[in-house]
Parts: sequence; structure tokens; C-alpha cells
Amino acid sequence: MAEIRVQSAPFAYGQEADLFAEGAEGAGAIVTFAGIVRPDHGLSAMEIEHYPGMTERALSAIAEDAEARWQLSGVLVIHRFGRLAPGERIMMVATAAAHRRAAFEAADFLMDYLKSRAPFWKKELRQDGADWVAAKASDEDALSRW
Repeated sequence: MAEIRVQSAPFAYGQEADLFAEGAEGAGAIVTFAGIVRPDHGLSAMEIEHYPGMTERALSAIAEDAEARWQLSGVLVIHRFGRLAPGERIMMVATAAAHRRAAFEAADFLMDYLKSRAPFWKKELRQDGADWVAAKASDEDALSRW
């Protein structure tokens, strides 16, 4: 069963990866990924909003889809919300499977979903103002391969 966490608090990537690996009994492969607020020029912070309850349900549904498609033995999705500074971790995905290809593909699928369809709204804060982050065609293209 997938573990989904939507939280404002930072997380310790190495610790989360270790805990996930310890619980991934029978797995032959584990893939982890962390997304980080890019230190773009002029970006002072990013604000991420979501609707509690709806977000967790949507992430659980896509994690269950990944588990079924790739016969995963474990899934972890952590996504933060609130005000994040450049260099801070936004999210983490971990997948466990019998074989590496399944673990990699499932992690890639989950990351594509989080980037394009997960119910989060992101605003970039700069010294000269703030802008909501718009959907990118490249993100939709990446998701369409699944």
C-alpha cells in the first residue's frame, strides 16, 4: 500500500529513503527522486497551495494505478506545501519492485503526474512581483506517454 504525505514540514531525504528501503521486503530494486526549488535568477521563494483531502485522494489514486501497472511492492510520495526557498526539497517519490525497469518506470510515471496533474498550485515570488506557474506543454507531453 502506498504511503502518501502532504506536509508543510521539511523532510530528510536520506532518512526517508532508508526507511522506505527497510520496509521494501522482497524488492530487487528501489528508485528514489527528490524535486528541489530551482535557484532561478530573481526567485526569492515559491508558494505551493492545495486542497486538503482532495490532494491526498488524488495522489493515492495515482499511486494505486502505479502499483497495479508495475506490480510494485512499495510506493512513497511526499509533497510539501507552503512557502519554500530556493534549494529546499519540494517532493520525493520512491518506488520498490522486483526488477529495476518497473521501479524506474513507475517513479517516472509518478513524477510526470506530480508535475502536470497533481492538484497543487504554485506561485513564484520575485523581488518585482509574483506569478502563478502555468502548465507547460512539455509536462503534458511527458504524461501522454503513459
